[in-house]
Amino acid sequence: MAEQPLADDPSAHRRRLGDDLRRSREALGLTQQQAADQLEWSLSKLIRIENGAHGVSVSDLRSMIGAYRISGQRQVDALMTAARASRAKAWWSPYRDVVPTPFARYLGYEASAVRFRIFHPFLVPGLLQTGEYAAELLKTLPDARRAQLLLELKRERQQRVFAQPGPSFVFVMGEEGLYRWIGGREVMQRQLAYLAEVARRPNTQLRIVPFEAGAYPGMAGPLVLLKLAENGEEVAFLESVGGDELIRDEPATITKYADNFETMVGKSLSRERSETLIRERVEQLGRPEAQGTDSRGAR
Repeated sequence: MAEQPLADDPSAHRRRLGDDLRRSREALGLTQQQAADQLEWSLSKLIRIENGAHGVSVSDLRSMIGAYRISGQRQVDALMTAARASRAKAWWSPYRDVVPTPFARYLGYEASAVRFRIFHPFLVPGLLQTGEYAAELLKTLPDARRAQLLLELKRERQQRVFAQPGPSFVFVMGEEGLYRWIGGREVMQRQLAYLAEVARRPNTQLRIVPFEAGAYPGMAGPLVLLKLAENGEEVAFLESVGGDELIRDEPATITKYADNFETMVGKSLSRERSETLIRERVEQLGRPEAQGTDSRGAR
């Protein structure tokens, strides 16, 4: 199947525009500093534009088109269209007040990802959480309004990510996520039944790292790796108590995390055994005696 991106996002247009402008600059043999001097800009402004971190106004783009001697009308029109699209509001703008900056940047990359590799050591990964499971987790927040907005954001994000058949998904989660009671028996039963349903999708792998695997790299915390449609680049997103981190343009670091992810896949059960384990847990939770048991089923 050909890789196709998800629906366009302004940040994807910014990245594509930045790449096109960088190639035009390099074709003239200009360094970033030389181009910034010619445009009478700060170097940091040019770098942010080329990295896709900053939108480009039409007037600034006209200046760059002139400086880079871009004369083909088709190319000029394409650049202008991308510049206008890059300044539109992102779908998650209504939630900006409750979205940390690293996660906001991550959402922009997620919108154009063609491959998702996602790991969580002790919970169901966010993209696979049911509404009631997610709501129980968000009850730990002291601000009820913030919790509600984050729940709405998660629902819309899930709908957008799974709206198209193009991306592929590999989810890996620790076996503890099948036993940690979030919301009680019935909530967990419905959550795990949904996992079993997801596991049957042709574009999705769902793998469980069993308790018997012992220590492994992913125990440090959740990890997401995205492969982007526009250039095949990978970015990494990490969640931690100290704050979220988005990693891009650091090939060695991203390779390290990708290797760790594949190590976790190697330690996980096969797709078939993982699905069987999930279904067994769903059945166990459906028994009356499951009510009131601890994480491993003991009274």
